[in-house]
Order: sequence, then structure tokens, then C-alpha cells
Amino acid sequence: LKAFEQYRLKTCIDFKPWTGEPNYISVYKGSGCSSPVGNRQVGNQRLSIGQNCDRLATVEHEFLHALGFWHEQSRADRDDYINIVWDQIKEGKEHNFNSYDDTVSSALGVPYDYGSVMHYSKTSFNKGSEPTIITKIPEFMDVIGQRMEFSSSDILKLNKLYNCTTFSTFLDSCSFEEPNICGMVQGEDGTGNWGRVRSVEGGPNTDYTNMGRCNGAGYFMHFSTTTGSHGDNAYMESRLFYPKRRSQCLQFYLYNSGGADDQLNVWVREYNRANPKGVLRLIQTISGLRNSWELYHVTLDVSQKFRVVFEGVKGTDTSKGGLSLDDINLSETQCPHHTWRIQDFNNLLATTPVGSKIYSPTFLSHEGYSFQISLYVNGKTSSSTNMAIYFHLTSGPNDSQLTWPCPWRQATMALMDQNPNIQHRMDNQRMITTDPSKTSTDSLGNVEYFWDDPRKVGSRVQNPDGTTYYRGPGYGSSSFITHSRLKSHNFIKGDDVIFLLSLEGNFEVDI
Repeated sequence: LKAFEQYRLKTCIDFKPWTGEPNYISVYKGSGCSSPVGNRQVGNQRLSIGQNCDRLATVEHEFLHALGFWHEQSRADRDDYINIVWDQIKEGKEHNFNSYDDTVSSALGVPYDYGSVMHYSKTSFNKGSEPTIITKIPEFMDVIGQRMEFSSSDILKLNKLYNCTTFSTFLDSCSFEEPNICGMVQGEDGTGNWGRVRSVEGGPNTDYTNMGRCNGAGYFMHFSTTTGSHGDNAYMESRLFYPKRRSQCLQFYLYNSGGADDQLNVWVREYNRANPKGVLRLIQTISGLRNSWELYHVTLDVSQKFRVVFEGVKGTDTSKGGLSLDDINLSETQCPHHTWRIQDFNNLLATTPVGSKIYSPTFLSHEGYSFQISLYVNGKTSSSTNMAIYFHLTSGPNDSQLTWPCPWRQATMALMDQNPNIQHRMDNQRMITTDPSKTSTDSLGNVEYFWDDPRKVGSRVQNPDGTTYYRGPGYGSSSFITHSRLKSHNFIKGDDVIFLLSLEGNFEVDI
């Protein structure tokens, strides 16, 4: 279902439950990951999501087949870009490397994409340790085969193929690089204004989009609180939106260089027949001095025509700057429940020994389960070229009211691609499910339920302040992301990485 959400966010394609249509896709758990290419007009068209296929990008890959996509290395022009090493391919698997002329597989005018989610890796179906695919530009050897997300070219081709001019759940993205500020307007009721600037004397020195790397670019919106009186305010209102769902996620970066009690209020202005000029409803208030760009997610619950309204309010404390906003995204998707921001990350990469791990703070799910993430920045000793990540249940304030072993909850751990436009992001995600029947054996040979109450199956942990809790065993991936991919895209930005974390029950979306 989360793969379907990416289709809805980035294309006009949607999926719905079968209601008797003559041709449909039937998903089953087979022996691997496979799908016929295109609509075969056979009624029940089977698509296998088997063992080790439950990564988001793998599901995207198989449904792209069903939507008409061949593998990228099957293009008619593939020999201009790669060499197939036929004698290194496992016997009987050669057909996977066939190419098709452009009467069968159209490139749709899009250049060859080494980063496509449809491209095989360099070692796919190899019978030894040697590659089966060699890129003619050596720098792309470790690019091919990514299974993070759709690439930009994947999305471009899909939208061309299906003549998409709108998107199912995407509403807006704004980095304020254009003078029209994405159709936003100054509210009429404030005492001041938001201004489009490139730096502020009291901070920030740069925007978040470009971080000062592009001459003539790098704008953000700023409300100054250096002068004026307590309570002075300014409104900035988005253009009108017409929601299809009842829930939206608003994401933005905020930099507060003003007073600690300066406030950013997030409102929605809702319109209906009884209120043709709109009625303001407060969603969230944010305050506190940060002096850095901070990521926020705000869940909206709007079902009628609306605008998003940002109100900056001057507090009583002395201010050297004010409130700044950048990289706003709005979509009809679920917000992640929590973020884990790791600062000075390049230094961690340079100094953390292989096999050493760091832990996130503990977080609470909406149901009350407490959890934590462990991260091997430079990998485990068995896989030192990869960053490893693991999910742990931890003891928390609600344990006596919860069901144990924790039944069928899905944990999502996503390394955020900090591209300013949510549609262009290639987050690296790993999802795991808490199977209540899963068991493990402790050091004394006792069999215990893996996802049981951490007070029973976990280890006691002492915090720096002397408080203690219990951490259950970890489950995840020793090959979450290679270090070469980690340094690509915008995973590390401003020397920081951001993880988006959720733990939820049945994943429900409007379909």
C-alpha cells in the first residue's frame, strides 16, 4: 500500500480494489518477485511479491512491469551504454538480459537511466563473483540496480506513457526561488509582512534549498521580529487547494533566530457556502529558539476548499532576527510520526569504528508502543561497506495496557532524501512487521517471543541522567544503504541526515 502511495504522489495513476472488472492484477506471495509486462488482457493477471520482495522499491518495480515497463537494460539502445557479460550469467537466466527493439519497448524520448528502479545491478544473476553488466562509463557501476525509489526518469516516462497532467495526492511544493512565491499572498490582517530574502543578519545566512551553493539563487521567506511590539504579526497565505481526501501532510523547514517566545502559527482557512470568505482554524503553534533550519510535519484534516496560512507573531524576548520558512511541501499523504535528525554526520562517518552503533531517542507510536532505532554508521564487521539499521521495541509508560507480543505492527525506517520537492525524493526505506509468532533463543537456550514485552526479553539500559529502561532485540538490515549511495542525492545535507520513523497498525489510506 505504501508503494501505491508513491504512485499517487508522483503520477496520476491510482489503484483500487477489484470490483468485477474483466482484467485485474492479483497479488500473491510466490517464490520470488515477478510480473508480466503490460495488460495481458487475460483476466486475472498474477503479480508475485514473495520472500525478500517486500521492499517499497521492489513493489514499485513489479507494478511498473504491470504498467508496461521493461527493464531499463532491455532498451533497444542499451548497447550504447552497457555491456552484457554473457558468460557470467547463470545458466537458464540469459533471457532476463534480452533487449527489445523500439517497436516493443519505447524509451519515450527519455535518455538511458542508470539510476532507474528498473535497472539490474552489476551482479544480477551472476554465477560467481564477476559482474554480468558493465557500464561503459565506469562511474555508473555502483549506480545501477538501486532499489530505493522511482528515479526522476522513471516518473517522467510513466507520466508520458499515461498522459499524466495532474497528480493524485500531490498538492504543492515551494522553495521560493521564483518571485511569485508559488502563488502565496500576504494576509491583510497583520501588522507586518513576510519578505523574500536570501539571508538575514541574525540568521539564517542561507536558505535550506541550496545552502548558499548557487549564485543568484537561494531564497526563503522571512518575518522580522527585531523591531516592533509584542503581538505584531504577519500572515502568509497559500493559493487555494481542493482536497480529495480528508487528511493532508504539510512539511516545511523553520529557522527561528528571533526571540524564544516568537511564534509560528499554522492555520487553515476553510471555505464553504456559509463562509465564502473563509474561516480560520488553528492547527499548530511552534515556538522556541533554534538558530538552525528545523524540519516540521503538520497533519491537516481538511475536506473542503482551503488555504494554508502561516502567521508569524513577535514575542516579548529580544530578537536578533525572526522567523524564516523554506521548502514547503503539501500532499494528501500521511505524515511520518517522528523524525530523528543526526547532526555532524560526516564526522561520524569519519570517526565511528566498524561494528559500533548509535541509538536514536525512544519514540512512542500512536497506540503507545515505545521503540528505538540502532544505526551502524560504518556497518557491521560482516558488511562494512553498508550502513546497517535495526528496529527495537523498548519499555515505555503504556506497557501494562498493550498487547504482547506486539502483533502485526509495521515499522518504517526511512533515510530522507532532502530534495526540496517531495515528488523528486528517493528516500531509502526499510519496513519490518512485528510477527507475534516470531521466536528467538536467549544466551541460556530459552526460547522467547522476539516481539514480547521488552521488560521480559530486553536488556536493561541506563540513560546519562541515571534513569533506566529495557531495550528489546533488534530486527532490520545489515545492508540498509551502501556508503556510495549514502553520499548521493541529498541524504546528507548541511552535514545532517534525517530519518523518518513510524510504527503503525493496519496501514490505511483512502482508496
